[in-house]
Amino acid sequence: MDANSATSETIELPAGSTASVRAWSICLLMLLATMLNYMDRQALAQQATEIGQALGFRNEDYGRLESGFGLAFAIGGIVTGLVVDHLNPRWLYPMVLFGWSAVGFATGFVTSYDQLWYCRVLLGFFEAGQWPCALVTAQRLLSRRDRALGNSLIQSGASLGAIATPMAVLALSTGGTDDWRLPFRVIGAVGVIWVAAWLLLVRSRDLSLGDGLAAPDLAEEPVPAIKGSPVEEPDTSTLAIEGLPDPAAFRRRQFVRRLIALAIVVTVINLCFHFFRAWMPKMLREQYGYDQTTVQRFSIAYYLATDAGCLAVGFLVRWLAGRGLAVHTARMTTFAGCCVLTAATVLAASLPASWGLLAILLVIGFGSLGQFPTYYAFTQELSARRMGKVTGLLSFAFWFVYSLVQKPVGLFIDSTGRFSQVMLVAGLLPAIGLLAMLVLWGGSRPKKSTGPRS
Repeated sequence: MDANSATSETIELPAGSTASVRAWSICLLMLLATMLNYMDRQALAQQATEIGQALGFRNEDYGRLESGFGLAFAIGGIVTGLVVDHLNPRWLYPMVLFGWSAVGFATGFVTSYDQLWYCRVLLGFFEAGQWPCALVTAQRLLSRRDRALGNSLIQSGASLGAIATPMAVLALSTGGTDDWRLPFRVIGAVGVIWVAAWLLLVRSRDLSLGDGLAAPDLAEEPVPAIKGSPVEEPDTSTLAIEGLPDPAAFRRRQFVRRLIALAIVVTVINLCFHFFRAWMPKMLREQYGYDQTTVQRFSIAYYLATDAGCLAVGFLVRWLAGRGLAVHTARMTTFAGCCVLTAATVLAASLPASWGLLAILLVIGFGSLGQFPTYYAFTQELSARRMGKVTGLLSFAFWFVYSLVQKPVGLFIDSTGRFSQVMLVAGLLPAIGLLAMLVLWGGSRPKKSTGPRS
């Protein structure tokens, strides 16, 4: 990413007007895309014990599957992020969704661990396109005030997908040894329906800046009249006379600080959320002794709690901002509250199998997904024209780290027979992201210099 070009496009976006019904309809369709994204992904985690028995692998090997998925997701995020800034999401979005649906469908036919590993790698690469496409689309459709709510709707599809997956597993189970294959096939096939709906509903001009449904605050950004021509820079002579620092240099420094802060945030909140996504079913089965039906049913309750947290945060930010609180302050307040909730892993890690343990896990789930709408809203502040690159870079930061830690996590669990220590650490990690935001995000304008200009 070219820091100079990116920072020159970093803007303080006004609140904007309320989005149209059609814009919200497209957001709902993206919610369904997120739902399918997580169903294709979660079909493995919800059946990990059974698949491990069928194909013969341990927790270390399961960690390798998650590592391969994570590394491919990191690379796919970069690739899609670069492409989405130049190719209209109207075309790119259905391409990546069809790709991950086809791989998910193929997973239902694997006969060995190696085949499963290759399918997970391809799934990770294609699934990475979901968030660059979705966030660019939401940024272009919604005003600044509406983006946290729009992000909540889109992200809530993760919970709905995670809820629907155990339901599908239970519904498709007949008691046979190959029951785990059918959910992969059914979920993968549904992706074709989404692609058709997207192409029918969305037009190319809907997602073009300065045209169609594009949010007014993005249309106001200086755009070259001819592709490749320079954008006229604002006159900064007045700022120099008043003794303020160079605005361009300030924006570059601010962009770098904020990008670092968000790289930390995306890593820690995802490590927290994805520990429970990938390992919680195995943890409940293998450490706490719950049976498969109980785990599937609790998973439904858990992801209902995450969905409630995700939607509650979006509405709360909008409510606080509508009552005079600064948008950034409203976001930080809700983010801090969610960090407190995930820290309840300190209590959960000390409890045996009990209703108390399950209740605390629901609280943790509420907070873990509630952190995401505000994080996405922060990323949408960085650059109007380079949203895909920013999203891809931040996605790479997390998934690269994720791919490195999964095999050691599996080894640790194999050697200790316990998941709870890892769970404790996972719940405390988001507090590091909150600290990074407080220290690095900073104000939106340069402060007047107190000394003589050199």
